[in-house]
Amino acid sequence: GYLWALARDDRSWGGGDPPGVVFTYAPDRAGENAERILQGFDGILQLDGYTGYNRLTRPSRTGGAPITVAHCWAHARRKLKEIFDRDGSEIAAEGLRRIAELYRIEAEIRGMDPGQRLSARQARSAPLVAAFGEWLQLQCRRISMKSRLGEKLAYIHRHWDGLQTFLRDGRVEIDSNNVENLIRPIALTRKNALFAGHDEGGRSWARIASLIATAKINGIEPFAYLKATLEAVAAGHPQARIDDLLPWNFMPSS
Repeated sequence: GYLWALARDDRSWGGGDPPGVVFTYAPDRAGENAERILQGFDGILQLDGYTGYNRLTRPSRTGGAPITVAHCWAHARRKLKEIFDRDGSEIAAEGLRRIAELYRIEAEIRGMDPGQRLSARQARSAPLVAAFGEWLQLQCRRISMKSRLGEKLAYIHRHWDGLQTFLRDGRVEIDSNNVENLIRPIALTRKNALFAGHDEGGRSWARIASLIATAKINGIEPFAYLKATLEAVAAGHPQARIDDLLPWNFMPSS
């Protein structure tokens, strides 16, 4: 089975909503799961290059209008880094250097409001991205797409439109590292979850993982939060005030 992660973290642009993540269990990786999880959602979604997401951008998408995709520059960088580490490719090194320039700008504008981020990106990042696109086209013409480097460049080329989305909206990140970091503990401890044994166990694991991960990114100690929350439920906390029990509303006892 698989856990699908849907995260919100607006802190990099000063958004007021608290960060959170919801893991949803599904028995497979079919794209239909993404459609089901995102039922009713319209807007921009930051994704990796998994092809199962392609159905979200179709005019015939079930559950809403076609989603605008923001692809991940960290994934693009990773493709080139693999080639550089293996072959010492000068072309891969040049691509890495160009991407590093974009990340330097992002480090400088982190925490600014969306308008400021957008202005800085349009003035400083957009010319660099345009130059990267021209360089990418040139390399794709020169290099066999069946070579290892060619395959990595083709990956970047396929996702080029989505890699430019961050230039059009100051709320969008340059990469999906926020959700990648939230997934990592799940991936590292997957063998510990073999006890789940069946689909309902997977769904329970997803619920608990959602609460623990959301508590952690809000600076809340997970065990203290879970203990206090379960005690409140056992004591008859009214369902109409369930929002009081969300991790970002937890007030640890002194």
